[in-house]
Amino acid sequence: MSHTFAAGYRMPAEWEPHEATWIAWPHNRDDWPGKFGPIPWVYVEIVRQLTRGETVNIVVNDADHRREAKDRLKRAGVDLERLEFVKSRTDRVWTRDTVPSFVVDPTNATDPLQLVEWRFNGWAKYDNFADDSRLPKRIAARLGRPRIKPRLEATNRAVLEGGSIDVNGLGTLLTTEECLLSEIQCRNPGLTKAGYERLFRDFLGVRHVIWLGQGIAGDDTHGHVDDLARFIGPKTVVTVVESNPEDPNHAPLAENLERLRAATDQDGNALEVVTLPMPSPLYFEGTRLPASYANFYIANGLVLVPTFNDPADREALSILAARFPDRRVVGIHAVDLVWGFGTLHCMTREQPRVACQKSAADAMGMD
Repeated sequence: MSHTFAAGYRMPAEWEPHEATWIAWPHNRDDWPGKFGPIPWVYVEIVRQLTRGETVNIVVNDADHRREAKDRLKRAGVDLERLEFVKSRTDRVWTRDTVPSFVVDPTNATDPLQLVEWRFNGWAKYDNFADDSRLPKRIAARLGRPRIKPRLEATNRAVLEGGSIDVNGLGTLLTTEECLLSEIQCRNPGLTKAGYERLFRDFLGVRHVIWLGQGIAGDDTHGHVDDLARFIGPKTVVTVVESNPEDPNHAPLAENLERLRAATDQDGNALEVVTLPMPSPLYFEGTRLPASYANFYIANGLVLVPTFNDPADREALSILAARFPDRRVVGIHAVDLVWGFGTLHCMTREQPRVACQKSAADAMGMD
């Protein structure tokens, strides 16, 4: 599964400058049964905020889908000059898991940005993921970018979702044992911790992996780290904690906190660990939802944070605002959005800004 490893080859941190953010316009009503109506308007607000600092590449199914999205965005006063529409059918909108990982190869002077195309299998849960699984290939081809396809064996491609990892841009990666080693949703049967660490080294430039334990209750991906703990600086991590000892999140989150406090970065330096509260448990139709303030998204000049009409909203926003003094920290109402089992980080994918970039519109022939 080895890839030619170049000195400095790496996956940039989310807070580094973006060329654009990738999202997919919502259309699958089955992902929000009985609650789809407000979802496009939540997307409108997210795009409105993002376009203040960067281009937003919006994946749409077809021309009608594009017209519907553009009409809503125009009605809300969104700057249409900061939008690029990209035609490619999707099954769902969770681009964190379906858009490729963007990595930078400093030895490639003409086009250092490359795309790592992981195999997507619908979280080993859904049968209808064929369109989503083709999205990275189409983006790479349309953008004219180098494309790397990690393999475990000659015919066995590696499965990985973007929400299962988080990086500091300097060689350290966060992930969870529940997600990558789970027997319930086995991504890569037989792959050990050491095997994953080689995979991350060879394809993302990662030198050090911090393994946390379990994710949060209600997460149907079984432990995505972006609902749990996130880098907000080279040596700073925020992680959610649950104060109620009766809540099923209490013990697992306390264990993860201790693991982080004992962890180091790629150079052996101790981490600064900042805690975020959890909102009160959120249910819909009897189902526990993965509501977490850790699912924020860091954009150019901006941090978008999911909020849940909860007293802890203000505390979470204040903690993150103190840690991002040079960015606006904006809450996005996510009570409806999280019924789809994801929020802001799950639906976004950053494209790093490097030299010699083409726009998605130029490459794909859309405006």
